[in-house]
Amino acid sequence: MTGKSKENRLGRAERDLIALGIVVAAILLFVTIGGLAMPGIISTILVGGNKTDNLLVSALLLNIALVIFGWRRYRELTMEVAERRRAEDQARQLAELDPLTGCLNRRSMVQATEQMRCHHHSRSDAIAYGMIDVDLFKQINDIHGHMAGDVALVELCHRFRTVLPREARLARLGGDEFAFIVPYKSGEVDRIDDLVIRLFEVTSYPVQLPNVTIDVSISIGIASDEDVDDADGAIIDAGTLMHRADMAMYQAKKEGRSRYFWFDPAMESELRFRNQLETGIRRGITREEFVPFYEQQIDVESGDLVGFEMLARWRSPQLGLVSPDTFIPVAEEIGVISDLSEQLMAQAFVDAREWNERLTLSVNISPVQLRDPWFAQKLLKHLVSANFPPQRLEIEITESCLHESVEMVRSMITSLRNQGVKVSLDDFGTGYSSLEQLRSLPFDRLKIDRNFVSELGGPSGHSKIVDAIINLGRGLDMPITAEGVEDEHILHALKAMGGLKAQGYLYGKPESAEQVRQRLRLAGLLNSTNFAEAEPASQPASHADITPRKHHG
Repeated sequence: MTGKSKENRLGRAERDLIALGIVVAAILLFVTIGGLAMPGIISTILVGGNKTDNLLVSALLLNIALVIFGWRRYRELTMEVAERRRAEDQARQLAELDPLTGCLNRRSMVQATEQMRCHHHSRSDAIAYGMIDVDLFKQINDIHGHMAGDVALVELCHRFRTVLPREARLARLGGDEFAFIVPYKSGEVDRIDDLVIRLFEVTSYPVQLPNVTIDVSISIGIASDEDVDDADGAIIDAGTLMHRADMAMYQAKKEGRSRYFWFDPAMESELRFRNQLETGIRRGITREEFVPFYEQQIDVESGDLVGFEMLARWRSPQLGLVSPDTFIPVAEEIGVISDLSEQLMAQAFVDAREWNERLTLSVNISPVQLRDPWFAQKLLKHLVSANFPPQRLEIEITESCLHESVEMVRSMITSLRNQGVKVSLDDFGTGYSSLEQLRSLPFDRLKIDRNFVSELGGPSGHSKIVDAIINLGRGLDMPITAEGVEDEHILHALKAMGGLKAQGYLYGKPESAEQVRQRLRLAGLLNSTNFAEAEPASQPASHADITPRKHHG
């Protein structure tokens, strides 16, 4: 039933002439009968005797009952109408408002945006559409619980309202995402910038709860209908404003959160590229377009090749050979990094099985994979399937992973080490691991981040941070690997420190499995049990076998 028909029905019910007629008729009849019967009743009461007409008295009593009945029926009817109106108002509110914060919801925000846009467009004004996203809100829910998260959202909504002007509209689009629309004079975008800065100010102080304090930050994207579509000059509608503000907000997230951006047409091209990446990554996993490349790891003192680190590459039919910096973050965000990584590891284990048994394989593990309690079992299953010795595998965990779940990391490390797999702490010095974590977590190796190693190539040929890490590793009895060895100056400085393993472009760029196979065949480092044509590997590769070469880019 449509809203209009419901309204008509309620209106008719509210003006029910039958119930009202019964009451009016009963009152008129009461007056008439009462006028005839009351003198006799009064005389009987005052003088005595039997002067009352029993029929009139009965009619009067019946009339009184009829008045009471009619009035009660009319009151019940009006109360029912009022209750139905309240129910419909509540249903309308549930359909238009967010039940948690009382803001507009996504559907009603579209209507409000279009109404405001049309109204102010007729006055030659503009409106700004702002998209607000609470940074890392999932962690707030995971750490403090969903109830605390809801309280934080309500508090943030209250703070937004204290800043937004009266004519603005505020909506909660879903989860931790809000939006606002506000009119402004065309050309006065500084007013919107000032408004956004005040929004950041009111959210800069923590949300105080009875038992916990929650730090929050927001990212904002803004779009305006002051712009026109370059293609046909059409005015931007509500849907386009929301879409463009969302793209600007995504840019703010990408640039490091806790900031804001106005929409720029270049963002649309970037978003299309992002969508192309997401589609290509999913398709590429199915078609096995992701392949392992290998970077050499060298003993600094002897110059011997001791192993390889596996690095992911994407052989995309459309984009060519894509580096992991481009697709790994996207794969993590869309939830396919585990499938991608497992596919790469399974292939790497098969490749490395051909190598000389003294050569190790290092594999980086994504923080997303560490959240999987079955990761260790999945990894060991791939090792068994490829018949690759776990003693030759080294798993690399970044320092930032230690803050997500230390106990889960400890359990995973222990499980892998019990099977013979070694575990190293990657990019050491860039995160926030404590000495207690290094002492308590059973790591087998520390890897110095390339940014610190590059300092050794400076005029002094020295780095206090590198010295401190090496001394710490020796104190904890942990071997050290230096990443990013780019030139002879860095190599010379590392040699003076002794007992290190190194990798970097000085030793060559990462190579495909076939290139590594050719390199090892020439050096006599292919496993003769798998390849009868391989040369005997009785002598380890010398520094002359693996000659350092300078590579750029």
